Amino acid sequence: MADLIIPKDYDPKLSIRDTEAAIRFIRENFQDEFGQELHLQRMSAPMFVEKSTGLNDNLNGVEKPVSFDMKDMPGDTIEVVHSLAKWKRLALKKYGFGMHEGLYTNMNAIRKDEDLDNFHSIYVDQWDWEKIIAKEERTEETLKSTVRQIFKVIKRIEKELWYLYPDAVYQLPDEIHFVTTQELEDRWPDLTPMEREDKIAKEMGAVFVMKIGDKLKRSGKPHDGRAPDYDDWSLNGDIIFWYEPLQKKLEISSMGIRVSPESMKYQLEQAGATDREKLPFHKMLLNGELPYTIGGGIGQSRLCMLLLGKAHVGEVQASIWPEDMLKKCEAAHIQIL
Repeated sequence: MADLIIPKDYDPKLSIRDTEAAIRFIRENFQDEFGQELHLQRMSAPMFVEKSTGLNDNLNGVEKPVSFDMKDMPGDTIEVVHSLAKWKRLALKKYGFGMHEGLYTNMNAIRKDEDLDNFHSIYVDQWDWEKIIAKEERTEETLKSTVRQIFKVIKRIEKELWYLYPDAVYQLPDEIHFVTTQELEDRWPDLTPMEREDKIAKEMGAVFVMKIGDKLKRSGKPHDGRAPDYDDWSLNGDIIFWYEPLQKKLEISSMGIRVSPESMKYQLEQAGATDREKLPFHKMLLNGELPYTIGGGIGQSRLCMLLLGKAHVGEVQASIWPEDMLKKCEAAHIQIL
C-alpha cells in the first residue's frame, strides 16, 4: 500500500446520498457532452478478452491481468481487461466507422497489482474512446487540439455542477498548458518524474505532459512506462491537474495518437517485445489493415473526485480497501463507499 494522505480538517461537504446524486450527474452529462464534442458514438465493449488475441493492454509490462478459463472453451485463457486501448482500434474497423468518426465506451477493469492510495484502486472505471484520423493528421497540433476539446468539456461540466452544488465543487483553472517530458527533465534533472509532474502541475494548474514512453536524454530512462503497441510515444501524454486538497497532481486522462506500423515496429524493438508481431492484432496493424486513430481513457471516478473535491477515490466508487486504510479514513471523516 502506498502512502495515504489525510488532509487536515477534511470536510466532505456532501452526504453520501448527495454525493451519489452528484456522481450520477457528472457521469451521465460528461459522456453525452464529450461524445457530441468529439463526434463519438457510444458502443458496448468487453470486460474480458482471449489472451491469444493480444488485445489486452500490457500497461507497464509488469502488471498481471486477472485470468480464468471457461467450460465451453477449454485450453483458452481469458483475461479481464486492463484497458481497451487496442480493442477500440479494431472495433472501428470491424464496425465500419468512417473518417473523423469514433466511439466511446464505459470500460470497467480490475488491476490487482495496483498500489492503493488516495487516487488508486484495483477497480478502474473510465470512458475509453477512439477516433479515426487521416495519416497526415498524426501531428502534435491534432493532439493538442483534442486535449483542448476534452478540457473544454470538463470545464463545462464543472460550471453545470456548480449550479447544483456550489459549496462542494472544486474550482479548476481556466486554461490547460503543454510541456514535454524532456523539458521537465531539463528543468528538474535531480527530481523523479513524478516529482516533476507535481512541480509543473502546481505551477500551471492544468497541464498536458507529452511524449511518454521513450528514453529521456539525461537519465536514459523513460519518464514513465507505456505499452509499445498502442500510443505513439512521440505523440501521447497525460492530462494532469494540481489538486489542492491533497497537495498533489491528479491525472485524469492518458491519451495519444496511436502507433503507425513504423512507430510500433520501433517501439516493440525498444521494449524488447518483437514477439508480439506474431499476434493477430499486431499483424493487422503492421500490414496496414487498421485505421490511423487517436484515443485514450478518461477516469470516471477520478473526474468525480476532482470536481467534488474529494480526499479519496473510494468516496466516489465502491471497491475493496485494506482495513487499516478504512480505519484511518473513518477517523478523518473520509466517507468510503
